[in-house]
Amino acid sequence: MAKTPRTTPAQVKETLGAGGETHQTASAPDARLTTNHGVPVSDNQNSLKAGPRGPSLLEDFVLREKIQHFDHERIPERIVHARGSAAHGFFELTESLEKYTRARVLTEVGKRTEVFTRFSTVAGGAGSVDTPRDVRGFAVKLYTVEGNWDLVGNNIPVFFIQDAIKFPDLIHAVKMEADRGYPQAASAHDTFWDFIGLMPESTHMIMWVMSDRAIPRSLRMMEGFGVHTFRLINDKDEATFVKFHWRPKLGTQSTLWDEAVKLAGADPDFHRRDLFEAIDKGDFPEWELGVQLLTQDEADALPFDILDATKLIPEELYPIKVIGRMVLDRNPDNFFAETEQAAFLPTNMPPGIDVSEDPLLQGRPFSYQDTQLSRLGTVNFHQLPINQAKGCPFQNLQRDGHMQTQVFKGRANYEPNSLSQAGEEGGPREDPEGGFRSFAAPVEETKVRLRAETFADHYSQARLFYRSQTEIEQAHLASAIVFELSKCQMEHVRNRILGNLRNVDESLAKRVAAGLAMDLPAKNKPAAEPFDMDASPALRILGKYPDSLKGRAVGILVTDGADGALIEAVKSAAESAGASVKIVAPKVGGVKLKGGKMLAADGQLAGTPSVVFDAVALVLSEDGCASLLGEAAAVDFVRDAFGHLKAIGFTAEAQPLLDKAGVAPDDGLVDLAKGAKAFIGPASTRQWNREPKVRMLA
Repeated sequence: MAKTPRTTPAQVKETLGAGGETHQTASAPDARLTTNHGVPVSDNQNSLKAGPRGPSLLEDFVLREKIQHFDHERIPERIVHARGSAAHGFFELTESLEKYTRARVLTEVGKRTEVFTRFSTVAGGAGSVDTPRDVRGFAVKLYTVEGNWDLVGNNIPVFFIQDAIKFPDLIHAVKMEADRGYPQAASAHDTFWDFIGLMPESTHMIMWVMSDRAIPRSLRMMEGFGVHTFRLINDKDEATFVKFHWRPKLGTQSTLWDEAVKLAGADPDFHRRDLFEAIDKGDFPEWELGVQLLTQDEADALPFDILDATKLIPEELYPIKVIGRMVLDRNPDNFFAETEQAAFLPTNMPPGIDVSEDPLLQGRPFSYQDTQLSRLGTVNFHQLPINQAKGCPFQNLQRDGHMQTQVFKGRANYEPNSLSQAGEEGGPREDPEGGFRSFAAPVEETKVRLRAETFADHYSQARLFYRSQTEIEQAHLASAIVFELSKCQMEHVRNRILGNLRNVDESLAKRVAAGLAMDLPAKNKPAAEPFDMDASPALRILGKYPDSLKGRAVGILVTDGADGALIEAVKSAAESAGASVKIVAPKVGGVKLKGGKMLAADGQLAGTPSVVFDAVALVLSEDGCASLLGEAAAVDFVRDAFGHLKAIGFTAEAQPLLDKAGVAPDDGLVDLAKGAKAFIGPASTRQWNREPKVRMLA
């Protein structure tokens, strides 16, 4: 594989702007950027580090002021990840990493560690909907015997930016526009795409966000990633780089865009309800924990920098090693006390796990702690039950503070002391052997605000992602960009994005330009010329996991006079395949079946559209079908199921409704006269061959 072309420091400083332009030129001296106290800022793109690839420095007051101001902008709702859902469960280690780490949670095989996992959207507020196109947070709090470990990541393995100093700008750009307060929970607007066009480093992330990964079918069907490169430290103080991966046992599945939009109206709480109901009935979601492990020499040999959060390590180069599983088996008892008050901190790491010099990761330890102080209003937020260390005691000499709930005894609130504390002379002391120790990485470098030369390639992995997708997924991605840019009113914003896309893939840029009815602009000059990498099928959704109905939902639309035996047969076959089944009727009271027996309904037709199911069956009587032909909700039930590429089982009596909905026969249309089991195969996947017949894609 070709090495990344290395650039000069001068070129590196140009990596942030389209066409190599980094900063706006000030038209007057008073137009220059300053801190809140008027100090002119020399570099607003890079945090102060010990060398280009070194750790960020606490003395960087520009970084701290900018992030601190950002962290305190909203009270008490989270600034990002405000809309979340969570559950309790356990993590069980199945293979020891004792060779690489001294962290007991990763070395004691068979031990179960209590966890609390929170999933979330990023851009929307707490009152927004579950199904927008957005990154999803994937945060796991493990209550280990050596203190809490918070693995705070996303359902996408890379991020928009390379340096934490740009995070406030990113979120300001994607949030509601400052002058009008909309759009809510959406990236399809000018400020977001203006920022993205000026930050080519975001291009790889944009490929993911415009893919189907950003519109998941269920929280239970998302992969999770630690995003950053971390370090594992063993008993010999030897370090190994590590990437963390959560892989759902149900497989990864997404919605279609039209489906996601309609779900937002049909059930704004679709993901929250799905997770709660699955756990409530005992269908506990499960993920495997996998790791990618690299030595320093192996990392140095890669054609990209693993400290760059906009890059991933292809599984084909370093396969994922599965070491454990996580099962979520209990819903919160109180949403506010647990889900809302949960405070995740990247600084929560047991001995044997450590951060790397990733400049995005370097800003998070300060930012998260600062945010929790603002949001929860006290330095004692660790005493809230959901945040307390449970696998071990927490004990120190910190006292007082707002909302102190513990009553400490003794005179001493300092360390060291020689007074009797809690039955021990002098109280708790540090543990030089078993305590947390940072990896002894050399950091003697010149203080600089500079991006490492190895961070300069912004397009090769974006190209890798796009070219690794199936044709269907490529079409969805291109169509998503067309949709988003069509919401942008400023032509120069659209042109800049198109110029960047030409560095990713010429065919992608052309199809997006065609979808916008725009001429293709000149290619924006990259800071480092992209190169081709071998395709990575692991980056796809389609074909990565086997077709299955397990964990999915099937809706059976019924009417008065329907065949009860057939309804039961379809229900039994779907449940045997692992699906949940709901009966949908014109009225919530249910229907009177052929023979006079009453069948209760789980949902009323107008309020339970087909978008909430993965497959549907129509078990109707002749008179019942006739009554539905004048009901728009019934026609939409069928039309949307067909348009969203879902399998449709039907009785002969339902044919008039199929005809009115414009449904044409294909492999996903199953005559239930062939038997209920004939419906299960098509119901286990979408009918992708149908898509060109029902919608135009870029």
